[in-house]
Formats: sequence, C-alpha cells, structure tokens
Amino acid sequence: MSDDSEHAGISRRRLLTSSAASAVLGGVGVGGAALLWSQPAGPRGPAAWLQSDRNGAPPIGGLHLQFGRDAATEVVVSWHTTDAVRNPRVLLGTPTSGFGRTVAAETRTYRDAKSGTEVRVNHARLTDLTPDTDYVYAAVHDGAEPEQGTVRTAPSGRKPLRFTSFGDQSTPALAKMPDGRYATDNIGSPAAADTTIAIERLGPLFNLVNGDLCYANLAQNRIRTWSNWFDNNTRSARHRPWMPAAGNHENELGNGPIGYGAYQTYFAVPDSGSSPQTRGLWYSFTAGSVRVISLANDDVAYQDGGNSYVHGYSGGEQRRWLASELAASRSDPNIDWVVVCMHQTAISTADKTNGADLGIREEWLPLFDQYQVDLVLCGHEHHYERSHPVRGALGTDTRTPIPVDTRSDLIDSTRGTVHLVIGGGGTSAPSNAMFFPEPRCRVVTGVGAFDPGCGARRRSTSSRTRRGRRSATATTLTASRLSTSTRAAPAAIPRSRRRITRCGARWATWS
Repeated sequence: MSDDSEHAGISRRRLLTSSAASAVLGGVGVGGAALLWSQPAGPRGPAAWLQSDRNGAPPIGGLHLQFGRDAATEVVVSWHTTDAVRNPRVLLGTPTSGFGRTVAAETRTYRDAKSGTEVRVNHARLTDLTPDTDYVYAAVHDGAEPEQGTVRTAPSGRKPLRFTSFGDQSTPALAKMPDGRYATDNIGSPAAADTTIAIERLGPLFNLVNGDLCYANLAQNRIRTWSNWFDNNTRSARHRPWMPAAGNHENELGNGPIGYGAYQTYFAVPDSGSSPQTRGLWYSFTAGSVRVISLANDDVAYQDGGNSYVHGYSGGEQRRWLASELAASRSDPNIDWVVVCMHQTAISTADKTNGADLGIREEWLPLFDQYQVDLVLCGHEHHYERSHPVRGALGTDTRTPIPVDTRSDLIDSTRGTVHLVIGGGGTSAPSNAMFFPEPRCRVVTGVGAFDPGCGARRRSTSSRTRRGRRSATATTLTASRLSTSTRAAPAAIPRSRRRITRCGARWATWS
C-alpha cells in the first residue's frame, strides 16, 4: 500500500557505502550446465567474498534484512561467511544519535552436499524498536571491516505503506566454464541486476520475493550462486527487508532432510512454530494493517520442479498452520488486508512452461475463499498476469476458480481474491511469448520425466477455456487501505473498495 507522497525516511542512496557498491555484481563462480548467455574470458580474478580482509578475517558477505513477526518493532540483520568468525554482532543506532546499542548474532550453519563446504550465516535479532522509525546499523565480526545499512520499521495502525514483489530472479553474474568462457548455468541474465535497481527507485518498506531466488539447484557451484545473488541484492536488501518464499529451485539435493537447508540457513524469518525440519518454510508478519503470509508450495504442488520430489512433506502441518493463521488474521480487528506470497501458481494462461497447479487449488484455495484473502502473489511463470477477483470453483476435476467481477479499473477484493503472477524477476528464460494462441487455464494433473530444457518435470495437463493478454514486466503494487476498522472471519466483510494500480504493465484479463 502506498500514499502518493515521496517515500519517507533517510536517503538510501546517500548512505550506501563503497563496500556495498562494490558488491553489486558479486563474484565469478565455477560451473557449467545449460549455458544461456556468455562472454569471452577476461582478466577478472576470484570473487572478493572468498578473500580475507587485511586483518585476516573473512569479510561481511551478503548483508540483508528480514522483518520479525511484528515489522514495527523487530528486524533481523544477516550476513554469511564460509569461515568461522568470532564475536559476530550488530551496532544499532539512529541517524541523529549514532550507534548506541550492540546486539550479538547467532550463527546457523549448513554443509553443502555437492561441494562439502560449510556455510555460516550470522543473524542478529533487533527487538524493541520504535514503529515508523529510521535506524542505522553496522554488521561486524572480529577482524572484519564493518558493513553499514539502514532500515525503517513499519508503521503501526492504519498508516499507508508501500511494498514491492517479484519472483524468479536468478543472478547477473557469470560463472567460469571449463573451456575458459564465462556463462550462466542458473538461467541468469543481466536483467536480474535491473530488477534490484527498480526496487530501489521505488523505495518500498519491504520487498516480497516470490520464490526461485537464484536457481542454485541448477548450478555446478551452489554456494557461489547464492553468494552472487546476495552480492547483487545487498545494495537493496541491506536497507529494506527482502522477505522470501521458498520455490522449487530452492530445493537442493542433499541439503537438509528435504532439500531446503541452504534457504533455511540464509534467512531468519519469523517463527511459525513448525518442526525443526520445516523451520522457516512458511511464516507470517504484520506491517501496519497488512498481514503477509508466506507459503511453501512444494508441499502441496503436484509438479516436480526441484532436485527431489517432496510433495506432502509436511504431512498437513502447513495447511493446519495456514488455517489457524488465516482465522487469527480475520479475527484481529487491527488487520485489514491479508496478502499471501508463494511461488507456484493457482491460475496461469501460459503454455509450454509450468501451468497452474491443481494441488494448490485443492489445498489452499478453499482456505483463501473461507477467510477472504485479498491478494495472492506468485512467480513460477516468467511473465506477468493478473486475475479478476475469484471466489469458489467449478465442480470439475480441474477445480477452476470462478471470476466474480470483470472490472479492470476498480478491483473489489471483498468479493474475491486477486491473483498476480509476477515471475519476471530477471531470468534468461522468459515465458511471456508462450501463451496459448487462444489462452486457456492450464492445470497440472500429473508429473513425468525430467525436462532439462526448463529444469522441471514434464507433465500431463487438462485445460479449460479462458481469455488473457500477456505482459512481460514485473509490477509494483500500490493500494489504498480499507475504510473499515474491523474484519472478522468467516462473517461477510464490509464492501469497502480497494484499488490496485499497475506499474509499466498491461492487465491480463481472466474469465
């Protein structure tokens, strides 16, 4: 949500440090698989993140932020190294008073099954912060040069706020191939850097990343690929939380019991009370009067797009949590909006890519209807689409959602849930030219052999007719807040009007 005024707070550009600027394009990796763009080898040496600083300590790598469950009072500062460090900590202060508080960081580790390298990620949890306030901080461990950043806490109550969202970014960095070329083995492209620049131009309070962050599970060197992703995005993520959702390309063979060990280590998202095996895969946080819920769709999706097929891994734990979280959100008089961030789609008009997943329609959509979720943000398809508000489903085996309103100038999400597909985050494999000639709503009904062309399983599908127009650009959402002060579930919601505007993209119609 956003007002029309300039973004409040201190200038992020003014406070960018030279170390942040030098980390923009990250290092050079080692790998080789599906090479989608390349250039001749140059004189560039090893990545800076592998080199110790002049004091012999590893430098601060991949500095980034996450909100706690209450975005008005809690922020987590995170950074990583591949060597052990001493006394990791964050110095916290304000622009006017300087640093006055030191917060110790906890260290999480995982060992990459492919390389055998252990990664250490430090997370410093900053609590008891003041809502709607600018802070400055510096991350440091013994012997390292401090890396600085800024963050603004969320407002309390019903003040307007702005957030951005996209998925499927990958990295702009090249990996050195055995033949000496530099190329990408994780469907990266230079556009991945442009997306980060666009986020900073918009200056949101936070950014939602709708899964498939860096495609490390396609790369020969998974650790280097993660480092490249953080190197590209730290210029933004050290100044505003980037809140992720786990996508199918976060599933890495051998990394943790179900393949998400790297993702679960790099991010310290709000605790959902889940088991240690599934910690951090689903969570929620509140910013102003918005409850954001992040889901892990591999648990319910039928499509097999990761390094291993993990459908049903939570045994229903995630669905039970989601039902409880939605009920609590709609019973809270201070929550006006419920926004869901996830990866795979429930609605899509794309052909020859992934298609919308029937498992998501079976498991999530009845709950979205029951508790009247306002907005669902997805990736997976590498293009942009927006649905009309939908509520309920046809009594067919495809569970096709039913549009309840076809206006495009004013969207009333009290009547139905709006779905956005925003998977144009920067990969070299866009799908905006792969719509059906007469677009239909495609539903995944089965899985098959691995398809190396797209890094996913081939699948059988069934379809229902629909109409659509395509758009090739990511979008930023701005919306006015609810005029009502209370929302309760499952009673009917007052019919307040909400407007969702687009940024540089054509509408995709759905009927």
